[in-house]
Amino acid sequence: MNIWIDGDACPKPIKQILFRAAVKRRVMVMMVANHLVTIPPSPFIKRVQVESGFDKADKYIVSQIETSDLVITADIILADEVVEKKAIALSPRGMLYTSNNIKPILTMRHMNESLRESGLIRGGLEALSLKEIQSFSNHLDRIITSAQSR
Repeated sequence: MNIWIDGDACPKPIKQILFRAAVKRRVMVMMVANHLVTIPPSPFIKRVQVESGFDKADKYIVSQIETSDLVITADIILADEVVEKKAIALSPRGMLYTSNNIKPILTMRHMNESLRESGLIRGGLEALSLKEIQSFSNHLDRIITSAQSR
């Protein structure tokens, strides 16, 4: 199992959890971004810098993932593609995307985008909460444990 991070928008506390997990659990973590990102020195943590452009990191991740891989992303469109490839998608807020929930979430995302574009709603998500960080950490631990027990 490899862990792929959609690094363009991953919150710092989540990156720190992932980096610690990579070293402690000896699992490969790849940070994919279209800009230079800082990673700690470790044979289990790699940085992939893709060219600038819309969805370049997402396309790279989708082209590289395998069935047992985990992708960390807040991008619901990317999460949908990951689930379709039978890999695992987890949001930095602790939402595990599955074949049972991704389509309704994607529909809601499109609806909210339309409402924002028409000016009917504003704003985005609130700051990452401690509860969300804990949910993320719990899901991550279960996913890694399951993958390593196979």
